[in-house]
Amino acid sequence: MARPQRMQTQGHPDPVLDRREAVPALIERPQDFLVIAGLAGAAQELTSITQDSALNFPLGGAMGAAVTMALGLALAQPKRRVLCVTGDGELLMNLGSLATVAAMNPPNLTIVCVDNCRYGETGNQETHTGMGVRLDAIAEGSGIPVVFTVNTAADLPEGRRLVSEGGGLAFILLRVKEGPALRFKRRLEPAWVRDRFRGALLGSD
Repeated sequence: MARPQRMQTQGHPDPVLDRREAVPALIERPQDFLVIAGLAGAAQELTSITQDSALNFPLGGAMGAAVTMALGLALAQPKRRVLCVTGDGELLMNLGSLATVAAMNPPNLTIVCVDNCRYGETGNQETHTGMGVRLDAIAEGSGIPVVFTVNTAADLPEGRRLVSEGGGLAFILLRVKEGPALRFKRRLEPAWVRDRFRGALLGSD
């Protein structure tokens, strides 16, 4: 079977940022949020930069669920700020979630997609974003009111401001070059992660 023809990635230069530096630089105060972190690199990074906070919910084996989980949490906890950090491969699994988020328009939700054009969880295969698909354009077309793309270090201050100040629903695409994420040894049992997060958020029963 012939390989699909590569599309032009209009307006996007080749990524130059190292995710191990860019993710912590973009998210300076993760403690200000209830955090949902997508699979693989995002889960590792947010576990690392939050120092394994109980209010960080890193996913495992739930591909495509990060944005919808964050939406539900934002609607259930309207007085708390919610941060969803996911990857391009995980988000591509459930692109319709962006349309649902836009329709609900929770003002306390910020979505950060770390786009390295790779499926890091399953062998580093190239994703559709490496073939020209633009997740920022999809987020904007879905109706998310604030969409910003971080391509270089010069874009980080504005991206960091949008994350830290909030003030409405936002989608931030952080484009990074291929390479390892921050590593952190974490427990992978879903029930344990769920119960710890729930206990920290609502208090023990």
